[in-house]
Amino acid sequence: MSKRLLVVDDEETLREALRFNLEAEGYEVDTAGSAEEALALDIGSYDLILLDIMMGEISGLQLARIIRANPATASVPLIFCTAKDTEDDMIEGLETGADDYIMKPYSLRNVIARVRTVLRRSAPAPAAPATPAEEEVTFEGLTVIPSCKRCLVDGEEVRLPRKEFEILLRLLRDIGRVFSREELIKDIWPDEVVVLDRVVDVNITRIRQKIGRYGSHIKTRSGYGYGFMD
Repeated sequence: MSKRLLVVDDEETLREALRFNLEAEGYEVDTAGSAEEALALDIGSYDLILLDIMMGEISGLQLARIIRANPATASVPLIFCTAKDTEDDMIEGLETGADDYIMKPYSLRNVIARVRTVLRRSAPAPAAPATPAEEEVTFEGLTVIPSCKRCLVDGEEVRLPRKEFEILLRLLRDIGRVFSREELIKDIWPDEVVVLDRVVDVNITRIRQKIGRYGSHIKTRSGYGYGFMD
């Protein structure tokens, strides 16, 4: 079954160029000229959303926050395609929960390659028999269950996007070890050509916020990296 994509951009020429080229790659593509128009659609039915930042009354950043705040759409992959091209702009975009950030002007080949990568990353991993060691990793009231991709904090489920989940699992599986940013990038983003160190920092910050009192156990070792300490 072909993947369903949604392109949200107020520039009709760019919107239609993306639609045409993505459909040529075999994707089913819908478009929206504004965040308001996008919100009228069934967001949860899409496999990936590409969106601009600078739009009308509701910006792309606001739309991304709305999508991430709704449990029914929180896991839909997002890629920003935007003219906001500073590193701070990119970090802000990633902090909203975007899976990738592409700066305009971009080549359509680059966009298509990024779409493929994000879809591949977000695809469910092939089921494998779980061993006792793989079934769950626990520290006090913090539990990560790889087999069903769940994170529980004192019995309450906390939703983590895939990269945050994988980072937390990696740290918890080796409590006391400090991982460099380079190690985490190699483990968690193996398919990416370029991943900035700051992307690791952003994900660590989000994990700390989401796991409550256990966030303080994720320590920063200046000049070295991050580790989960008991």
